[in-house]
Amino acid sequence: MYRASTREPTVLLLLVTLLLLLSAIDPVADRLTWFLETVPVMLGLVLLTYTRRTFPLTLLLYRLLAIHAVILIVGGYYTYAEVPLFNWLRDSLELSRNHYDRLGHLAQGFIPAILAREILLRRSPLIRDGWLILTVTSICLAFSALYEMIEWWTALISEEASSAFLGTQGDVWDTQWDMFLALTGALLSQLLLARLHDRQLSQLQ
Repeated sequence: MYRASTREPTVLLLLVTLLLLLSAIDPVADRLTWFLETVPVMLGLVLLTYTRRTFPLTLLLYRLLAIHAVILIVGGYYTYAEVPLFNWLRDSLELSRNHYDRLGHLAQGFIPAILAREILLRRSPLIRDGWLILTVTSICLAFSALYEMIEWWTALISEEASSAFLGTQGDVWDTQWDMFLALTGALLSQLLLARLHDRQLSQLQ
């Protein structure tokens, strides 16, 4: 049976913190780009540590957040356009670009959807119906749009970080692709993980 007191969230927290520190030693990307890409992880670590006892999350969500943190850290270390594995895939499959950025934006919808779903089910009157799916999906799309605006503002402020942080790789439709993938991720996670999430929520409560 799932218990909120399990040590796994603490282990995940420590592992993500260690990876973040290692990525800061000598990132391939410039220091500003590394910081911009990993600052959500830093904020998340602080918030999760602060709420660990007062508002523990399901193990499913802790695991997903750890995966998302790793995706962000790797992207911050190399920049999203230069992650080696995806460069190899690009060259081997003769793709038009490095698609690590696409993975990151799919995760940007997939994982926050479970976070939003958990908070809404535990702290709002919403029940498990179509309105919950619509609300969660709308939150994820709003977050994706906000992130695109942050990228835009960053590009206006700093020409040095704009290319690496934006990671458009010459694609004029990059912003639209990013939001579409976030939408796809949000819908997929709710369809694929809702039952498992509900079981862990019932055990947690």
